[in-house]
Amino acid sequence: MKLENFIRSIPDFPKKGILFRDITPLLNNPKAFKASIDRMASLLKNKKIDVIVAAESRGFIFGGALAYKLKCGFVPVRKPGKLPYETYKISYGLEYGRDSLEIHRDAFKKGAKVLILDDLLATGGTAKALAKLVKKMGGKIIGVMFLIELSALKGRKRLRNLPVYSLIKY
Repeated sequence: MKLENFIRSIPDFPKKGILFRDITPLLNNPKAFKASIDRMASLLKNKKIDVIVAAESRGFIFGGALAYKLKCGFVPVRKPGKLPYETYKISYGLEYGRDSLEIHRDAFKKGAKVLILDDLLATGGTAKALAKLVKKMGGKIIGVMFLIELSALKGRKRLRNLPVYSLIKY
């Protein structure tokens, strides 16, 4: 099954000049969604992972399902003000602006083996911010996983020294 067939391209979203890769057709197809989770799990089959750290909001979709499949914990990283307990916060640049994320200070124990997961790797800003949060908390990053990688934007370079996995490359 070619997962690329379930990704819709939308020009000029969320702003002019951006070609948005819409994953909702993949999510709406049970076989394609299952295949994406199964393929992610297969790439990680020899890795010991304690928790998956995923960013709001599309990262949650894959992060929760993959954590279930791998029998590990799931840690949501959210926009500021959305988590009810003490947090660490980081601000970072996106390909079309700036954003901030927060994680609970007790989300995982020091030394935990962490997989960072998001739906898409573009410039690498979100993933790099997540990596900084994980390192600040003493987590050991096992890898960074994406459904889609936009190779031309060279986000992988910002994640140097980290294993990067992606299922679909444009």
